[in-house]
Amino acid sequence: MRPTTTPLLLAAATLLAAGTLTACGSGSGDDPDTVKVSFKQSTDNQIRVMDTYLADVKKQFEKANPGKKVKLVPIKAPDSEYYTKLQQMLRSPKTAPDLVYEDTFLINSDITSGYLKPLDSYLDKWQDWDQFIDTSKSAAKAADGKTYGVPDGTDTRGLWYSNAIFKKAGLPANWQPKTWDEVLDAARTIKKKVPDVTPLNVYTGKPAGEAASMQGFEMLAYGTGKNPLYDPKSKKWVTGSKGFKDSLSFVETVYKEKLGPDVSDALDPNFATRVRGELLPEDKLGINLDGSWLPQDWGKGAGHEWPEWSKKLSLAPMPTQHGQAPGKVSMSGGWTWAIPSKADNPDLAFKFIETMQTKANAQKWYIANSGISVRKDVAADPAYVKAQPGIKFFTDLVATTNYRPAYPAYPKVSTAIQEAMESVTTGDASVDKAASSYDEEVSSATDGAVTQK
Repeated sequence: MRPTTTPLLLAAATLLAAGTLTACGSGSGDDPDTVKVSFKQSTDNQIRVMDTYLADVKKQFEKANPGKKVKLVPIKAPDSEYYTKLQQMLRSPKTAPDLVYEDTFLINSDITSGYLKPLDSYLDKWQDWDQFIDTSKSAAKAADGKTYGVPDGTDTRGLWYSNAIFKKAGLPANWQPKTWDEVLDAARTIKKKVPDVTPLNVYTGKPAGEAASMQGFEMLAYGTGKNPLYDPKSKKWVTGSKGFKDSLSFVETVYKEKLGPDVSDALDPNFATRVRGELLPEDKLGINLDGSWLPQDWGKGAGHEWPEWSKKLSLAPMPTQHGQAPGKVSMSGGWTWAIPSKADNPDLAFKFIETMQTKANAQKWYIANSGISVRKDVAADPAYVKAQPGIKFFTDLVATTNYRPAYPAYPKVSTAIQEAMESVTTGDASVDKAASSYDEEVSSATDGAVTQK
């Protein structure tokens, strides 16, 4: 998962963005028959796939709609710069495109700023919207109850484990833990029987950024029962939560009992790269709490090509704390297509969304991008299910997955989570003290909009 964008990066990116908006923007008084589509472009394989995909959809759209044109407006930038450039573009009708690619992590900031158009009037008339899994629809739903984006896929998270290490440790080949204690017990067994490997990885601390919050802490916290971060009824952030403390206790146990990586490794900002590129391929890590996207790094021509991964690793859902319903937990993120409030051609923009999100095009995108389907019809298609090992496992988690409360205060809340995790990881604070510090930071970040649970 990408790290939380820091204020320093945002400030630098804002300066950079100021000089590039003219080239990226749509301009006022543009051709009403041209839809301008803005998206994140980079040099990595995933975005090259995006370029190819959108070029194909553009051809389909123009053929099906004679006289209409699509202008692709790529923004070539890293994540932090992309977010800032996009927000700069959305502020003026002179620069706002007709359709934008929005990360679910920050979409609510743009919604709150009034940069995006609610799509409910379009969605109510679009038959394909019924094919989207209910949990995925919440990814771009704002506090006002309106939907501002159409998800183009998602990601989920679970437990990856080494078949070789489990065999050496005498653990079951088809390991499916039912509680947190069973996860910890397996890690303890690995530590005892296979002492030269890291038993369990749970991302932690500020250097890991959002990976610590989402892959680590929230995968625990959302398995404790009640919403551990945000109360949608009162629209307040939660403090004083037992589930929050229980989740911190799990993290503390992992590092206090030396079931996880060395603390210096765990707090290395590049540790996730080592996990994917070294520890898992070399059978140096027993259990890894991580995301569905890992195989992108292991495919042919990828940075850490590893064709044998599907034979070397197995998968298990992360269980809830005590095995309580629904028995497993996952977190999801992903990206959506949204229409700026200042778009020149919103109707044409939604028509382009409809073309992108036919069953055939959606399926093509999920497979090319190693993404997880948010459409029921694609998820049930054998061609999708067989496209990549593990894809059915991660797709099945979508029905019970959770999305972050990605409201404007969330980046600050996320940072407070990382700080609490880091303090118990290093032993600098007890669980109670770390949780108390978190409560104070969240209350400050939200101007006191908190509720005790």
